[in-house]
Amino acid sequence: MEFLKTLNSAQKDAVEYNAGPHMIVAGAGSGKTRVLTYKIAYLLNEGFEPENILALTFTNKAAREMADRVKELVGAKAEKIWMGTFHSVLSRILRVEAEKINYRQNYSIYDREDSVSLVSNIIQEKNINVDGFTPGNVQRRISGLKNQMIYPDEYAKNMAETSMDRKFAEIYKEYNIRLRENNAMDFDDLLLKPIELFNEHPRIAQKYRRQFKYLLVDEYQDTNKAQYEILKMIFTTRIKICVVGDDAQSIYGWRGAEIKNMLNFEKDFPKAKTFRLEQNYRSTKMILNAADSVIKNNQDQIEKTLWTENDSGEELTLIRCSDEKDEAIQIAKQIKKEITSRKIQLNDIAILYRINSQSRTLEDAFRRAKIPYKIVGGVEFYKRKEIKDIIAYLRVLANNNDEESLLRIMNYPQRGIGNTSISKMIAFARKLEITLFATMSRVFEVIEVKERIQKNVKQFKQLLDKYSDLKDQLSLQELTSALIDELGILRIYKEENTAESKARYENVQELLSAINDYSKEKKDATIDDFLAEVSLIAGIDTYDDENNAITMMTVHSSKGLEFPVVFITGLEEDIFPLNPKFESESRLDEERRLFYVAVTRAEKKVFLTHARSRYRFGEVAYQNRSRFIDELDEETYIELNGTTSKKGGRRRKAVYDEFFQDSYDDYNQEQRSLRVGSRVTHEIFGMGKILQLSGQGDMQKVAIDFEDHGHKQLLVKFANIKLV
Repeated sequence: MEFLKTLNSAQKDAVEYNAGPHMIVAGAGSGKTRVLTYKIAYLLNEGFEPENILALTFTNKAAREMADRVKELVGAKAEKIWMGTFHSVLSRILRVEAEKINYRQNYSIYDREDSVSLVSNIIQEKNINVDGFTPGNVQRRISGLKNQMIYPDEYAKNMAETSMDRKFAEIYKEYNIRLRENNAMDFDDLLLKPIELFNEHPRIAQKYRRQFKYLLVDEYQDTNKAQYEILKMIFTTRIKICVVGDDAQSIYGWRGAEIKNMLNFEKDFPKAKTFRLEQNYRSTKMILNAADSVIKNNQDQIEKTLWTENDSGEELTLIRCSDEKDEAIQIAKQIKKEITSRKIQLNDIAILYRINSQSRTLEDAFRRAKIPYKIVGGVEFYKRKEIKDIIAYLRVLANNNDEESLLRIMNYPQRGIGNTSISKMIAFARKLEITLFATMSRVFEVIEVKERIQKNVKQFKQLLDKYSDLKDQLSLQELTSALIDELGILRIYKEENTAESKARYENVQELLSAINDYSKEKKDATIDDFLAEVSLIAGIDTYDDENNAITMMTVHSSKGLEFPVVFITGLEEDIFPLNPKFESESRLDEERRLFYVAVTRAEKKVFLTHARSRYRFGEVAYQNRSRFIDELDEETYIELNGTTSKKGGRRRKAVYDEFFQDSYDDYNQEQRSLRVGSRVTHEIFGMGKILQLSGQGDMQKVAIDFEDHGHKQLLVKFANIKLV
């Protein structure tokens, strides 16, 4: 096979080995994706059928990239490989087998916002006093338990010690009941339900064991307990398994990932063999030495030594700043210098931060300096209000039992069906043990609802019935266009004629364009197909490196990407690492791995910035620089301070192009379109709705009802709220 000649000896050995379970420890920049794709191509050339290969990834972007590369190597047969994220592949299995666990194949997939809404409705209906806990807090706790595979009955019996615990147990149990009644699953269920399916129906488990003869798992260090259990249920001694990952890049412990899955691989799979990919093709020697000098402070890790034939390269540059505004100005100056001196494009530069709220001041500086930028991992397209509203209509047409989606659109656009009437209809539905959708047909029996509103409900039900009938007669694109037109959504946004409504108008048009493209690509695509796909799209899946602009993102979002120049910002205690005083040693180790990931995104140059003070939580906080700076080998960086730079006690002149005025205008463009009723998002407090605006200019205040944190009053200037 000609393509194997392009691999180094360690890569080639890993690709060709098929004698038993094996783990490929792939250091940063060591060609992991190439090894995975070549291994799949090698297996196909060795006689494995594509439908017998199961390749699991952690992002749709990675799955698409691998699929395209394999197709280039072996042709169209690559399309038959079972390849995708854990969630997408297991959702595909569940679509086929759903009835075995009392679901219908057209089940809805709830994202976090849907789940929070369901929790909120349960708390309201059952009138449960949760003692200051928000629906978001409760949902997050439910998700945490599901990640640990702790179910409601087990929690109630063994873990509910306080009265609040018992209230939570009641909500958790009802939450799972409602999901089933709504013919819906949340993201955690997409991992748990296959385990339930395989346990209750051994023949089905055996069916998939017979089908899959080779199992490949990417990013194995990020698997959680449920994913591990699924792999063990599918694996038998007759199935070949290959896992690929890097324990030094395990950064998702906060959402249930268990690094021990990788550390214990050789114990879990007897006679397992380990391959180490240690040659780095991405970064300079200086960057690798810097990253290694920090990560070696972690205790539990697989032994490996990254090396490279690349140039020694430049030292990292550490910039001490007075505050976050100064930090943003210094970064903007350095960007202009880098573009000029290295002759690079804007999209060759990435700005990484630990938390999203750090982006606000950077955005202000870039706008002022006229530096184009794009943000990865902001409010995702399919989570914007106007898009979720239309998707909710499609979900109800596909799955009439989806009560959360029905509640979302019951009075959107406004049709005079208020919350009081909806509550009475829900009470009627609960009493008769029927769905809310069925209740709409019997609304005239709900005598507490006024006759005028009963007529409105009837008209709405007729609209839904009309499009339910049309969904099998029209294409997906025709159906959606006709529905949006009849609802008058675009007309409403056009008549509002505000910056916010114009943005929403454009987003709806973009959705129609996306549906049109999807319909062309998949000729017989149904509503179910489209909804299943968009439900599993993540922010990083839409990353576009063609747009010539600075890329801004959290370090978590940057994993798997690379850039010639990288800025790592906010390197201060309590930011990066985040909350070290209150975290366990294992969490600090994960923060260190996160720093390692950030540094190793860079090919040529790394800038590190920290500020002596930073405006946080409504007040100025004085910051200590990150311990990770102190852990760096002193020979790997120079320190820039004001007009001088220092390395080993020597100072030299640092030249800047002064294109900023001394004064700094902190005005945020989005202030212009903030309105009472607008939906907004905040990095710390999450999603919320504006209740009141007061004051003007720098003293303008906003009162917001946050889903997770209740009512807050913030100064708009410093709040960093974004419209959604």
